[in-house]
Amino acid sequence: MNPNNQENQESAPSDNANNKTTNNIATFGGGCFWCLEAVFELIPGVLSVKSGYSGGTVPNPTYEQVCTGLTNHAEVIQIRFDPIKADYRYLLQIFFAFHDPTTKNRQGNDVGTQYRSIIFYHDEEQKKIAEEVMQSNEIIMVWGKNIVTELEPLSIFYPAEDYHQGYFRNHPSQGYCQVAIAPKVAKLRKYYLSVNPKEKIQ
Repeated sequence: MNPNNQENQESAPSDNANNKTTNNIATFGGGCFWCLEAVFELIPGVLSVKSGYSGGTVPNPTYEQVCTGLTNHAEVIQIRFDPIKADYRYLLQIFFAFHDPTTKNRQGNDVGTQYRSIIFYHDEEQKKIAEEVMQSNEIIMVWGKNIVTELEPLSIFYPAEDYHQGYFRNHPSQGYCQVAIAPKVAKLRKYYLSVNPKEKIQ
C-alpha cells in the first residue's frame, strides 16, 4: 500500500436508511491496533475490522511517522457491524473490557500518544451512548480508577499499511502476538464467546 495515496483516507461516513440498520461503523483506539483488531474480528455481528490512524494533523501518515508521536494520530480500528447482532453499546463494552482506559497515553509497555484510549464518534447518537457507557458504574467499578478515555468526532480515518491488517491472524506465532494478543483472544473465547453475545458483560 502506498501511504501517500489519497484514496486511503476515509472521512466520517454519513449513514443512510439502509446502512443504519445493517452496516454501521465504529472507530476505537486503545493501544496497539493489532490487539483490538484480533478481539473484534471474533465478535458475532462484526462484519469487518480495519486498522488505521485517526486524530492527527499530518495527512496520510505512515506507521513510522505515527510511532514518533509527532503526528498526534492514535492507532485505531474501524469496525463495520450489524447493530441487530452487535449494537454500538455492546461494542463499547467489549472495548472497555479489553484495554485499560485508566492509563493516559499508554497500554502496558506501549507508551505514547498513539496508544491513547479514545473513541471517535460518527454521529451524535454514538456520542450520547459513549458518554453513558463511560459514566456507568459498571465501567468504573471494573477498573476502580478514573477513566481517561478521550471522546472526539471522527474527521478522517487513514487505513494502515497492508502488513498491519489481520496481523494476529497472519502472524499468530510472532513474539508480540503470543505475549500481548493471544491472552486477550483466549479471554474473549473463554468468557465472552461462550455465552450469548448480547448478554451484559461482567
